[in-house]
Amino acid sequence: MKKTYLNEFHANNGGQMVDFAGWEMPVNYGSQISEHKEVRENVGIFDVSHMAVFDFAGSRQVEFLEHLLPNDVNKILGSTRALYSPLLNDKGMILDDLIVYHLGDENFRIISNCGTREQNNAWFKKVALNFDVAVDFKEEASIIALQGPKAKHYLGEMFDVDLEPFHIQTHDGVMIARTGYTGEVGFEIICNAARGLELWDYFIDKGIKPVGLAARDTLRLEAGFNLYGSDMTIENHPYESNLGWTIDMSNDVRDFIGKSALLDLQSDSKKLVGFHTDARGVLRAGTEIYFDGGTGIVTSGTWSPTFGKNIGLCRVDSNYPDTGNAKLRDKEINLHFCETNFLKYLK
Repeated sequence: MKKTYLNEFHANNGGQMVDFAGWEMPVNYGSQISEHKEVRENVGIFDVSHMAVFDFAGSRQVEFLEHLLPNDVNKILGSTRALYSPLLNDKGMILDDLIVYHLGDENFRIISNCGTREQNNAWFKKVALNFDVAVDFKEEASIIALQGPKAKHYLGEMFDVDLEPFHIQTHDGVMIARTGYTGEVGFEIICNAARGLELWDYFIDKGIKPVGLAARDTLRLEAGFNLYGSDMTIENHPYESNLGWTIDMSNDVRDFIGKSALLDLQSDSKKLVGFHTDARGVLRAGTEIYFDGGTGIVTSGTWSPTFGKNIGLCRVDSNYPDTGNAKLRDKEINLHFCETNFLKYLK
């Protein structure tokens, strides 16, 4: 298995190590629930260096990204900002989801998921050939996420940072982005491994608790964030994955990959929605959902530490009513359908 540069820290500090998409990563450091609550109420630190960082070079980066992505990078050209977008194939199906960062002077960076690293590297290079853009895959990059209500306080002790959501700053080779995967105030810090180790040790010495993959998953699910490989795959398109808002058709001239296919998919009959239930037991991915006039399937499910009930995401027929049913251990249970962001819907 592959290892991040912080692997020794995880192993020596109670990290329960598991195989995550070919990477040895900590699933927790003793208590998933405690780690989850620490992020919601205070601050936590995550090693997400298994994710993939790509930098680009060349004078036609804007044209390259206009073609590569369905969301339009022209939205972020006026400042150093980030933009979320799916990555599509020619059929309009989702290869991955990612964030593209405008570093300034029309230079860009992309961060995407770990399980698609090699696929994306090859895809970017193939598309970039037509624009004379060079792709630099930063395989040894450090990515640290500092997340929680007190994240800005701790980060401010080291850096002069005042960022709105999805804005970025750079400090001597360290990129700081107001982004995250938890639904809390948070920052992601990208740099080389040597500097990353210094930053990690600094925050750990300040008493910030490390957080594993299990709490990261419950945090993102409460916030209604999709997980690639679960809530969307190459078999899904954006309109049935609650990502229609990322498809920018405002420029008729812009010809992005998958555009023509998406024009025929806008009226698709499936929707990705949230559900919650007071029944005991967690509905796992693959569980069938049924209701009068339609069906669906659970894509992600968990017990929510914040709300004390079972929640999840499901892809259902678009005629779904307010409630539905599923079977859990041969027992029929009731589900309430809702918006995907439980932090807003259930608070």
